[in-house]
Amino acid sequence: MTSLKTPICKRLGIEVPIFGFSHSVAVTAALTNAGGFGVFGAAREAPEEVAESLAQVRELVGDKPFGVDIMLPKGMPSKSLDELQADLPEDHVAFVDGLKRKYKVPPAENQGFFNSQVRSPEFFQGQLDAVLEADVNMLAFGVGFTADAVKRANAKNMITAALIGQPKHVQAAMDAGVEVIVAQGGEAGGHTGEISTLTLVPQSVEMSGGRPVLAAGGIGHGSQIAASLAMGAEGVWLGTKWLTTIEHQLEQGKIDKLLESGSADTVVTRASSGKPQRQIKSHWSQEWSAPNAPAPLKMPYQHALVGDLIISVEENDITPLLTEPAGQSVAWCREVSSVADVVNELVAETQVALKRLSDLTG
Repeated sequence: MTSLKTPICKRLGIEVPIFGFSHSVAVTAALTNAGGFGVFGAAREAPEEVAESLAQVRELVGDKPFGVDIMLPKGMPSKSLDELQADLPEDHVAFVDGLKRKYKVPPAENQGFFNSQVRSPEFFQGQLDAVLEADVNMLAFGVGFTADAVKRANAKNMITAALIGQPKHVQAAMDAGVEVIVAQGGEAGGHTGEISTLTLVPQSVEMSGGRPVLAAGGIGHGSQIAASLAMGAEGVWLGTKWLTTIEHQLEQGKIDKLLESGSADTVVTRASSGKPQRQIKSHWSQEWSAPNAPAPLKMPYQHALVGDLIISVEENDITPLLTEPAGQSVAWCREVSSVADVVNELVAETQVALKRLSDLTG
């Protein structure tokens, strides 16, 4: 693999400016070992699980750098899962019960994040504390951030990054002391905004005061990496691209849906978490957008409402309701391949695109 170094690569000691978000320990480690920068998504892990997962990544990558992504959203109630469920509106509970009957979904047999954990200030604080005690090189804030969290991370010699979806968030991140801006356009999978990547990135670069900017949202081809560099970004942040890698080991039903999907086969819905999330279209998103459906509840109440159903859908492979957070870059998820092969392909495509630009100006 030919290196493709930008200033942030030199700062972090990586070969290529490809940052990868994944909930998989194996993917995170494989990307770092392939010369990029793996970022482990810890949002679904209890504090004690966060520590264990980060230790596993460190063991796999040695002294190579990697990061972790957590959430610090504002306004979360300090309530247990049982307390949240006791407060759920009757019509919402009835609607979910109707989905269970319609799709013949049995009760979940196992405990998972969605039916055993609850997003609360205590949960997020526990995750943050666990990260700050771990051996990681970067702390990224996927949703929300605080100046205190940034300061604590800096005290542990961690670089800080924040995902932003609007230009106004750039200044807020800088005011909090964040060092790297991840400008995530609305094409992204997972929690996302409405401004496109092509519009958001150059505005973020203008406002960043010289801080490194990474482009995110809908990026799955090297020509988009070249375009991001041309806009002033120092690298890219990819998530969807890793879902169909060998290392991820996603359920076959989800892999099949991802491989069959194009950019028009994603939709933004609040039905899974309560916050806008881009995911693969399915009967799940269709049912929640139907005229008779109640409006999804805010986080974490929607999570408390549908958690057991989500777990059972995956346990029992209820294909019509099966979905996965994914961005419009799913169009480039065309086959199952290794993380290293994906990185090599992206670098080769980037170099071809950069050569095209060079020929135009030469």
